[in-house]
Amino acid sequence: MDLGLAGKKAIVTGSTRGIGRQTVELLAAEGCAVAIGSRNADAVAETVAAIQAAGGTAVGAPVDVSDGPAYRQWIADMGEQLGGVDIFIHNVSGGAGMDGEASWYRCFEGDVMGAFRGCEAVMPFMEKAGGGSIIFMSTTAAVETFMAPMAYNALKGSLIIYAKQLSQVLMAKNIRVNVVSPGPIFIEGGSWDRIKENRPEVYAQNVAVQPSNRLGTPAEVATCLTFLASDAAGWVTGINLVVDGGYTKRVQL
Repeated sequence: MDLGLAGKKAIVTGSTRGIGRQTVELLAAEGCAVAIGSRNADAVAETVAAIQAAGGTAVGAPVDVSDGPAYRQWIADMGEQLGGVDIFIHNVSGGAGMDGEASWYRCFEGDVMGAFRGCEAVMPFMEKAGGGSIIFMSTTAAVETFMAPMAYNALKGSLIIYAKQLSQVLMAKNIRVNVVSPGPIFIEGGSWDRIKENRPEVYAQNVAVQPSNRLGTPAEVATCLTFLASDAAGWVTGINLVVDGGYTKRVQL
């Protein structure tokens, strides 16, 4: 199937490792020019070089999405370098944590304001292009009780509501807005890798409730993101696509 990504331009935040890295590599392989961003300048440079070495088109620069003015300027710069923006994937997160108010402010800035500011900044590019695709990264912890009450779960849930409301307004401009909510994904050096090392009993419990008896991989989420971003999903907007291998047990009607 031709996803219609050749010649498209995509900005993906948090794109130097894990799900974000797999996504930009897949988008580039499909013929999409990609903009790479994370706080680590060396990681950005390495990711850009790797995509270019594989024959793809990539630009990039370090960015901290919690710095509103700098983040908006970064998106403007990336859009100018790409020659437009057709796809925006907000993949940065404040991360899980139980450190009181600090975790709430961190997730609010990273997850919620990062999405809001990003959408505002890409809108002129998408309106000029006559349409586009926006995707927020949420989590199954936003749709089903998980571990403990925490900012990460609650604020990721707010993105699902925001995306649905945006989708109703922006489809008139041919701009689609969707959400992808992964279940537990094993990433080398990521949170589940640390849980496996430091709390093996918690890791084993979560693997045990997976029908496949394993956690997911970044590539399995990246393929779903790539599809939703593409013209092949041109009539799909306002959805929350759960990618969890059957981890959650709720019924969605």
